[in-house]
Amino acid sequence: MKFLTRFIAVPFLAISVPLNAQGAEIKISKATDKVIVKVGDQTFTELLFGNDRSKPVLYPIFGPGQIPMTRDFPFHKNTEGEKHDHPHHESLWYTHGDVNGISFWHIGKNTGKIKQTGLEIAGDTIHTTNDWLSSKQERICSDKRTMKFSTLPGGARVIDFTITLTASDGDVTFGDTKEGTMGIRTHHLLRTDRGADVTNSAGQKGKSIWGKPAKWVNYQSKIDGKPIGVAIFDSPRNPRHPSTWHARDYGLVAANPFGAHHFSGAKKGTGNLVIKSGDSITFSYAFVFHPADQPIAELYGRWAK
Repeated sequence: MKFLTRFIAVPFLAISVPLNAQGAEIKISKATDKVIVKVGDQTFTELLFGNDRSKPVLYPIFGPGQIPMTRDFPFHKNTEGEKHDHPHHESLWYTHGDVNGISFWHIGKNTGKIKQTGLEIAGDTIHTTNDWLSSKQERICSDKRTMKFSTLPGGARVIDFTITLTASDGDVTFGDTKEGTMGIRTHHLLRTDRGADVTNSAGQKGKSIWGKPAKWVNYQSKIDGKPIGVAIFDSPRNPRHPSTWHARDYGLVAANPFGAHHFSGAKKGTGNLVIKSGDSITFSYAFVFHPADQPIAELYGRWAK
């Protein structure tokens, strides 16, 4: 895979379109420190962004039939079958482990935080702005996010997630590390080591998808006796598409195009990406929470157009 070392801004183009979304109405409302997203009268997810948080996250997330799709820990600690490792794996999030040398992936004394600074709700879509702050409250960079929520015939629920990162305060380097970036920590029954069926667009399966480039990955199993899964799509217009994946057997799945050293054994720093001061870079992904009989390759092809 060829890696870029510097990003040069180009005019922004729309990266993806919804999957001809149909179905129950999406309703979005704001409450204190969160935004609530519903499908009809049922909760789909909530955007949590309070000042005490290390980053904005989407939790909980319910798939078709109101089946929980992500791990409850660290929000709740009494869910049967869950492990309490990696407290920074909070349901669904975007961040990175080396931004100008600062980890925004982990939680700790000298780590960075992402603070939401703006919010707009427009129909089925949430728009936010965010500042990436060091432990000394220095702004390292900023971003704009768009989260569009929809449903598909048959009950699948979709989150289209687009993020534009801007070097608002000088050059920014997204460093070469496996600890990133567009992540989800799945329900404990959607884990490779719990027997989930895991595959990617290249036909690789199970633990072997770790570090490999792929257009999409898909995890599926049975939860509460019902076949269900989650597919994550990487836009063909993303830099370094197809993304490499930090996909662990314990339920972490993250699209990370910056981890060349860990994923392929490349020289340290090969995966670095520099955004020059004032420039921006955009990534787009989709999360499809679906009944297990969905044709993932076909859905990806429609989305990718």
